[in-house]
Amino acid sequence: MGLFKLFFVFFHLLFFCMFPVLGSAAAAESLQSYIVQLHPHEATANGNHAMFASKQHWHLSFLEKSVPWEGEKRPSSRLLYSYHTVFDGFAAQLTEEEAAALRELPGVASVRADRRVELHTTYSYKFLGLNFCPSGAWARSGFGGGTIVGVLDTGVWPENPSFNDRGMPPVPARWQGVCQGGEHFNATNCNRKLIGARFYSKGHRANYPTNPSDAVSLMEYVSPRDAHGHGTHTASTAAGAAVAGASVLGVGAGEARGVAPAAHVAAYKVCWFNGCYSSDILAGMDDAVRDGVDVLSLSLGGFPIPLFEDSIAIGSFRATLRGVSVVCAAGNNGPSPSSVANEAPWVITVGAATLDRRFPAYVRLGNGRILYGESMYPGKVDLKNGGKELELVYAAGGSREEMYCIKGSLSAATVAGKMVVCDRGITGRADKGEAVKEAGGAAMILANSEINQQEDSVDVHVLPSTLIGYREAVELKNYISSTRRPVARIVFGGTRTGRARAPAVALFSARGPSLTNPSVLKPDVIAPGVNIIAAWPGNLGPSGLDDDDRRSNFTVLSGTSMACPHVSGIAALIRSAHPSWSPAMVRSAIMTTADVTDRQGKPIMDGGGGKADAYAMGAGHVNPARAVDPGLVYDIDPADYVTHLCTLGYTHMEIFKITHAGVNCTAVLQRNAGFSLNYPSISVAFKTNTTSAVLQRTVTNVGTPNSTYIAQVAAPHGVKVNVSPTTLTFSEFGERKSFRVTVDAPAPRDNADGYLVWKQSGGQGKRRVRSPIAVTWVVE
Repeated sequence: MGLFKLFFVFFHLLFFCMFPVLGSAAAAESLQSYIVQLHPHEATANGNHAMFASKQHWHLSFLEKSVPWEGEKRPSSRLLYSYHTVFDGFAAQLTEEEAAALRELPGVASVRADRRVELHTTYSYKFLGLNFCPSGAWARSGFGGGTIVGVLDTGVWPENPSFNDRGMPPVPARWQGVCQGGEHFNATNCNRKLIGARFYSKGHRANYPTNPSDAVSLMEYVSPRDAHGHGTHTASTAAGAAVAGASVLGVGAGEARGVAPAAHVAAYKVCWFNGCYSSDILAGMDDAVRDGVDVLSLSLGGFPIPLFEDSIAIGSFRATLRGVSVVCAAGNNGPSPSSVANEAPWVITVGAATLDRRFPAYVRLGNGRILYGESMYPGKVDLKNGGKELELVYAAGGSREEMYCIKGSLSAATVAGKMVVCDRGITGRADKGEAVKEAGGAAMILANSEINQQEDSVDVHVLPSTLIGYREAVELKNYISSTRRPVARIVFGGTRTGRARAPAVALFSARGPSLTNPSVLKPDVIAPGVNIIAAWPGNLGPSGLDDDDRRSNFTVLSGTSMACPHVSGIAALIRSAHPSWSPAMVRSAIMTTADVTDRQGKPIMDGGGGKADAYAMGAGHVNPARAVDPGLVYDIDPADYVTHLCTLGYTHMEIFKITHAGVNCTAVLQRNAGFSLNYPSISVAFKTNTTSAVLQRTVTNVGTPNSTYIAQVAAPHGVKVNVSPTTLTFSEFGERKSFRVTVDAPAPRDNADGYLVWKQSGGQGKRRVRSPIAVTWVVE
């Protein structure tokens, strides 16, 4: 096993002994973690928090009334977290009976089971147009200097050069965070770049099975240190320092920089080997807002659920009230319609797009045909001859496990020394390469299935490998089945930029319309999220596999998880350039300046085929240079979010669970007749027998005084759109102007999209303030 793994076995046994998951008595009654929300100002049998020495004492008083003593163990031993900032309540381990008893106590608003969610660059900053131009986003924002980006993820590897603080300004005086010590992590690991780090494991420990033996091999660090890489990757993408000569074992070489390279980073480790639990996430958000972050970046989530059951939505509402911009990943459940997660209208929801960087790795068949593929295997670049010609093998008539190259399913007698074709799916892409290598295979071709189409997320494989699209996979398999001794070789083509058409919406990127809130278009924008190179921890090989003994400071990952921190970095740039702006203004600037054409000036395409619509790309692909100078912004008073929730038909209690405030929706809607949320995009959800809608929007001039904007409208197909007035004239900076948008749809049809652009006229500038218009028909 070796000393290193022996140490981790010992530490994990110690960890689970020090923090047992279940007490012996409670185990029989099946404890699980619950999140308990309280009425903060309501007088109850337990009083309210003002009557206690602290909020934690108040929280414990509820446990004292609902949880019995267990021998010498007090009810307080069940407390996991006491929340103070983004949520009023606590998390605790309870039996079902205790949870039911707690629900009946006066002052308890809700008791819900803890929920597990999943984790959803050397070039991407250049692709975004970030450069040293004096009028560019970096120059105008001071590279994001002075802002603090809080990253909720798997932690951070502080020794990575992306977190070097050379040239960084001092830690802002307003910072209240800490550098929490733990396993292989102490206060000296923080600096002027990585200014804070904390970890949250109580929810994870409470929900993980009692036997920790399966976890030992994963070598988890009980500290803010990252054992998985995801958090290190996302943090460096948002705000990593400049690193010259960065590459993945020589591939994709260049200078690595985060989107906001002068911003400070605070890491909050809320995700572990078994996922991310809501109780830990809430605790991280609670501390982050109190610590003083300006931007919260959450590359995690799940499937769409009602906002009043979504801990991220609930926590981010209070964060937004405190001026924090919250940026979330849209999820990787695309291209299915209405798959978008993190749908709250107060967060920025980010989908994923491609770059124009490619890593070609061609398959040259024995019949002379060449199939295009991609790989980041650090093989020799030989465009003329390629690698050694090998016999091809594919388990077409074998078991499903063999076709998907599941570990242990491949016969050495069949695959030894050969190039193995593996179908994509079930297990990770890199795992398949490891399975082939363990069975004695010499190379691998990873074949996309029909559901993957031409999607091309690459990996740093442990043996010569390439990924081919579905069209190429069909041709390859036809060649194998029709040839007595099929052979092929892989030709690695290095790194190429600027030739491929991009950006395009990634096939896996989750799509709208929003399932729970179709009157707000989600995702908001798309950003680079495919084959992103960023920082990587020193305990893992670049493939992320346990047995990969190669080491690199950088690796490549794909997902909306990678897109999210790009936008977090842009939000940091905007906050630096405009520190007084609200989170709604920051989001508006990002959305209304987004691009809807690719680098060739053609419409952005959808990875699923055809032109991308607003349900795939939201307002479009982010453009930071324009976002720091948007001209006009759509601001939102936080009280308007409450009114919006009333328009959705949410009950008094459902709204309370989100906002922690009581509201009478009848009175609110009477005072706000014809209300529509002042969102930067325009989304209309027609119900049965409804054919017309009138929406009002208000824009604030943050550009030049004495400016005029003229409306340009492209109505969705089969829909009429009228804007009144069609001209907005501003005499002062900060002036507000309102307009109305009337949408008429004579008959139900397929979802459709168009746009409204406010174009600055005359010689005052070239600002274009664009809002997508999306029309859906809701089946009741």
